[in-house]
Formats: sequence, C-alpha cells, structure tokens
Amino acid sequence: MERMVDLSESVGAGLSALRSRIGGAVFAKVAGPEGSGRRDRIHATEGPRWFAEDRPIRRVHGDASMFVGGVRALLLQSLHPLAMAGVAGHSGFRGDPWGRLQRTSYFLAATTFGPAEEADRVIATIKRAHTFVHGTAPDGRPYSAQDPHLLRWVHIAEIDSFLRAHQRYGHRPLDQDGRDGYVADTARVARELDVPDPPETEAELDAQIAAYRPELEGTPDARAAARFLLLNPPLPLAARVPYGALAAASVGLMPRWARVPLRLPYLPLAEATVVRAGGQAITAGIRWVTTAPTPPMPPVHP
Repeated sequence: MERMVDLSESVGAGLSALRSRIGGAVFAKVAGPEGSGRRDRIHATEGPRWFAEDRPIRRVHGDASMFVGGVRALLLQSLHPLAMAGVAGHSGFRGDPWGRLQRTSYFLAATTFGPAEEADRVIATIKRAHTFVHGTAPDGRPYSAQDPHLLRWVHIAEIDSFLRAHQRYGHRPLDQDGRDGYVADTARVARELDVPDPPETEAELDAQIAAYRPELEGTPDARAAARFLLLNPPLPLAARVPYGALAAASVGLMPRWARVPLRLPYLPLAEATVVRAGGQAITAGIRWVTTAPTPPMPPVHP
C-alpha cells in the first residue's frame, strides 16, 4: 500500500513538474522576456479596471481558445488588401512573429485585466506606433494604420474570431446576453483606439463583417501570410503536431466565403470530427499547462 502511495506521489510530482515546464515555455513565447514584469503590473497592481471581474470580455480573453481565435483573426484580417499591405510592410510577421504575438498579448491583457493606468499606457503606445504605419499597397492605393475604416476592420475581424473560437472551444461558452456583452465590452477598447462606430451587439458585428465583404480579396501577400501561419510557423519540430491541430481548428472556424481567396480547404466531414476533436484537445492541453493547479488541502488531524 505504501508503495502505491509513493508511486502515486511520484507520478503526481512528475506531472506537476511537466505542467510547470510546458506552461513556462508557453508563457515565455506568448509574453516575451518582459512577461513576468508585465504580469505583475497587470494582475498585482491595485487600482480601478476598465472591466469588472464578471464581464464577458474577461471570460473570453482569459481562455485558451484565444490561441485558436488569434490565428483565425490573422487569416481573416489579411483579406483586406490595405490592412495586409500594412502588415507586410511594417509588422514583421515573418522576421519577428513572436514579437508581434507578444505585443498583441500584452495589449489584450492590459486592456482586459490591467489597471486603468496600464490600459491607458498601452493604448497610447499603440496609437503612437500607428503614426508610423503608412505607405502604398501593391495595387497603388495609399494605406494608413490611422485610417478609421481599416481600424474598424481589424477590430471586428479580431473580436469575431475570438468570440467564435470561444463558442466552439472555450471552457464556458456564452449565452446570447453574454455574446452581446462581449461585443459591447470590446467596443470600449475600440473607441479608445479611435475605431469609429464599433459594434455593440453580435448582430451588429455580423452586419459590419458582411458590409466589408465587397472590399476583401486574397492578394499574393495574404496567401503568403496564410502559408506562413499554417504551414511554416517558426516552431521546433516537437511543437509542429500540436500547432497543426491548432491551425486546423482555426481554419475550421473560417467562413466558406473567406477560404476561397486564401486557397484554404473546406472539408466539412473532417472538420466536424477530426479537426474539432483536435481543437478541443489542444485547447484543453493549453488550458491545463497555463492554469495554476489548486493547492492541496492541508491534512486534517484529529
């Protein structure tokens, strides 16, 4: 009996160490070298927040389904030629993909969970950076990251992706009131970034996505970005299989009208079975390694 207890404790300690090691590696990739300091400023600093703890934005942005939604957001955003031109010319998605991910995760964490002062700071930083992002797209049209029309497209493509990923792979999907509440919460952040008329409900979000469709197309840059994201990510060999499941889940959430211009496959039977099961497994795995285990209860002595 004692051997069984010792073996159980040994296995538990090994799993805990594995969980901590993988979770630390994921955090380091997503948060970057400044991650620990930023985490302390966001979560440990006292002060008023933009959003209360019970708001839907906290449920969505704190869930592992964000990894699936993030890839989908990049794919969907790339369909606007002017937005894609800005990404290709300024974001470094090829040369510094992890840096871009870390900046995005910091923005989402600070505005969702951080004190108002930290949220204001990161918003100001992004707006300053936008002043340098401008140029001419391959089709000859000028673009600017300060263009209100492009700002709104980037916003709605992002929150549509996060919301859809959460509804399929999130730990606690939202009801209709929650979905509307999430869109309304994100509108607060959007207005701080000078996004005009951001949607306030899920129905408004769907309508705005539909209104942009005539402007969307699969440019060579957009298709190159899709190949990079889905087929050639800068990852070690051991991480390619789990990332493949995440990427497939992201594609599985793309609407049919968005797949053709990016030359993405549409396999409804596989997506309803194998892809969905893989998406559920990878998000559950990410959730497990990135969530601190509940400390054991102290023994009770008579």
